Amino acid sequence: MYTDLKNIKKQFKKSIDNYDKYAVVQKLMAEKLTKALPEKYYSDVLELGCGSGLLTKQFVKEISFQRYCANDIVDKSKMYLDKILKNYVFLGGSALRLSVNGKFNLIISNALFQWFEDLEKSIEYFSSYLEKGGTIAFTTFAPDNYKEIKSLTGLGLGYKTVDEIRKILEKNFEILTLENFEYTMRFKNPLEVLVHMKNTGVNALTSKPLSVKEVKEFCDKYKEQYPDLPLTYSPIIAVARLKD
Repeated sequence: MYTDLKNIKKQFKKSIDNYDKYAVVQKLMAEKLTKALPEKYYSDVLELGCGSGLLTKQFVKEISFQRYCANDIVDKSKMYLDKILKNYVFLGGSALRLSVNGKFNLIISNALFQWFEDLEKSIEYFSSYLEKGGTIAFTTFAPDNYKEIKSLTGLGLGYKTVDEIRKILEKNFEILTLENFEYTMRFKNPLEVLVHMKNTGVNALTSKPLSVKEVKEFCDKYKEQYPDLPLTYSPIIAVARLKD
């Protein structure tokens, strides 16, 4: 299951209209993921956590396909996908409770897998929708992601290391790409950090909104400990082929 499905849905529903404007790193991840795909054509594609269509837009520019199914827990996502795709099937609800016919030769997802409580079981579930020799391609984040936030608030997800992901994938997949890189954003003031997080859905780390006092304390601590006001992203790009 997800770490907190109800809260994740609530926060991403709030942020979806501004997501593309703020999701600088997620856009870069979508570009890297698409370029890492081993083929330029897939007959049957399933995208998980399509959101505002950030990955979808990148994918349709570079890859040809016949059938496209797109999933997201936020129903409003369909409104964005309708502007990108003509013939496709939208699958609303949890990615871990799919209701879809047939199998796929590509399952692809950008910045979703970090929200799964049990990554190994989730990948096992998705592999049941893959044809033999089919490809799973996803991005997630390594433990150093948002390290500034975790050090100040204690909040963070149970990010897997590259080695942990490798061990999970090696059981049933041939790994084609598995890489980690860092990207540091810098802000003018700590409030901008909070706005950035809010507009990329990362407020879903906690269901409790910060009080005015807590915001001030956060800003003061951030400026004191990180005077250059960095925010570290540590994305992982993974592409693997299901073993026959």
